Parts: sequence; C-alpha cells; structure tokens
Amino acid sequence: MSLWKKSGKSGRSMEEGTADNRPHIAQVAPRAAISGGEIAIHGQGFMPNGNVRPAVRFGDVLGNVLISSPNRLVVRVPEGMVSGNLTVDTGSAVSEPASVTVGAVIAENLHPVANPVADAEGNLYTTFSGSRGQKVAVSVYKIGRDHISRPFLNDLMNPTGLAIGRDGMLYISSRAEGTIYQVSPEGQRSVYAEGMGVATGIAFDREDNLYVGDRTGTIFKIDLARQIFVFATLEPSMAAYHLAFSANGDLYVTGPTTSSFDRVFRINPAGEVSAFYRGLGRPQGLAFDAQGNLYVAASLGGRRGIVRLTPQAQPELFVSGHGMVGLAFTLHRSMIVAAGSALFELDLGIEGTLLLK
Repeated sequence: MSLWKKSGKSGRSMEEGTADNRPHIAQVAPRAAISGGEIAIHGQGFMPNGNVRPAVRFGDVLGNVLISSPNRLVVRVPEGMVSGNLTVDTGSAVSEPASVTVGAVIAENLHPVANPVADAEGNLYTTFSGSRGQKVAVSVYKIGRDHISRPFLNDLMNPTGLAIGRDGMLYISSRAEGTIYQVSPEGQRSVYAEGMGVATGIAFDREDNLYVGDRTGTIFKIDLARQIFVFATLEPSMAAYHLAFSANGDLYVTGPTTSSFDRVFRINPAGEVSAFYRGLGRPQGLAFDAQGNLYVAASLGGRRGIVRLTPQAQPELFVSGHGMVGLAFTLHRSMIVAAGSALFELDLGIEGTLLLK
C-alpha cells in the first residue's frame, strides 16, 4: 500500500510540483513502520541546495536520513514515535505532510518467537520463550485492552507456538518437550498431545483439527479424537515452522533455512505441498486478512519487516522494522507485531481472519 499525494488544486504533475520551491512528496513506502524501521520517500525537490541533506520530521521529531537524492530519501523512524505526519524540510521550504503509521509499544520485556494471539475478548497472549532448555518464571503473558501485561502461565518450558481454539482454550507448543498444552481462560493447564518432536508453529483448520510443525521436517495433524497423523513433510527448518490457514482451507507454512531466498509453502487439504512464493529472507510468523492477503514477518529485497503477499503472490513490504518474528490482527482492526522483546500495535484498519472464524 503506497501513499500518494498531489500538489495544488489542479493535480499537477511531479515536474510542475516544485514550481513554488517546496519539496513534493509523491510516494511513501511503506506507509507503516515501528521505531528503527526504514521508510523510502519518493518525490521531487528534496535537495535544492546541492549536496545539503534535508531534514525529515515525524511530527516535530527528526528522523535519521540514511540516503538522499533530489528525488528519493530513505529515513529511519526515530525512537518513541507512535504516529503522525512526515514532512521534508530543505531549509528553505517544507513539504506538505504525508501520513504514516508508527507502531506503539504495548508490552515489553518479553521473548516471543512466533505470532502472538488474540482471544474473542480482545486479550493478547505472548511468550517469554527463553533459550532451549531454559526454565523461566513466567512463560506466557496476557495483555488486556488496557495494555497491561499480566503473568498468565508459569513454568512451561520453551513455549513457542500459540493458537486459540473454537472452545476458547489457549493451545501452546513446547519445543523442548514436543508437547502441546491446552490452557483454560483461568490458566489451568493440561496435556493435549505429546510426541511432536521439536514442536513449533500450531494452527487450527475449520474442522478444529490442530496442525503442529516439527522443525525437523514434519507437519502433524491432530484430529478431534486426538489421533495423530503425519500430514505433510518439508525440509527441516533452522528455527521453527510457522503455520496459518487461508479461508479456502489451504495451510501456509514458513520455516527459515540457511538460504536468503526462502519459500512460503502451501499445503492443500490432501497434504500436497507446493511453493506459494519464493524470495523471502528468514520468513517467520504469518497471518491472513479478510481479503486473502498473506502477511509474513520476513525480509524482502534485504529490507526487514512485514511483507504482504496478495492471493496472486505479489509481494510488497508493508511494515518496516527489524527483529520481527510474528504478527496478529485484533478485533478492532489493528495489527500487533512481535519484534525483539516487545509487542507493537499499528492502527491500520485491517480486518483479520480472526473475525471470520
């Protein structure tokens, strides 16, 4: 999604856009980021004074200009920004503002390694996963609509994948134990299935079968009777499998390898594997919106963030930022991004498939 603006009431072209000596912003891409993410600004008249770099401001806060030319700037989003208007200041004139969305930190001191999840009441769940074999005091946190993080689950070894079932229960994979746990809204935990290898990503299909990615190369299917089947086989992942179902019932899977040109796999209900898209660096968590677009935490062309893939597999860097491992959509149409040790919320107005379940 790109942001386009025209100069003047007559909709002048870019060649005419700087007649008043003001820099002109034609496109901002991507139009969303978290602090530290990089945004490209395309337009004209950015360097009228030779090699003097312009100032780029997010509201009143200066961004760090990394690349500058008369028609293109690349700027890093400053720390502490939550949203606002972007302007280009050449020292003699200031552009019209362009709207950008910057994620606000809603939780910190975490260790997510996959998607957070949202329940029907709008609560978020995320993990402090820890290194392999590490036991931490609080394994899973619950974050309310008030953005207060509260301990939800203790002493679960290496919680990794999260999913909310139609029954309202939270399902959690432990990659250290190869176990899937079922947790009530009150935090009561029981074993749902065992023997899942290095269990990572999990997802439910429309019939409430649970699918589990074993990073050594297997996608398991657990039916309602808790019988376990091998659903599909993929190459091993260096980190984890991440799973998400499309509206038509296909399972999409990422699993970063040592390649910088990894694939998003599509597995049909018969378990047949195909490549949906190839060309992402270290793809991890993924989620669908209501229009069938797939969002993946990955690098595209060396730029890290959230990549949007259309149903025709056309890629676009949609949110810019480093350290992203997963995402989720909320009931109020915002995007939650897990990056580093924090969760960020971006008000993007996107309806996720959570609303379709």
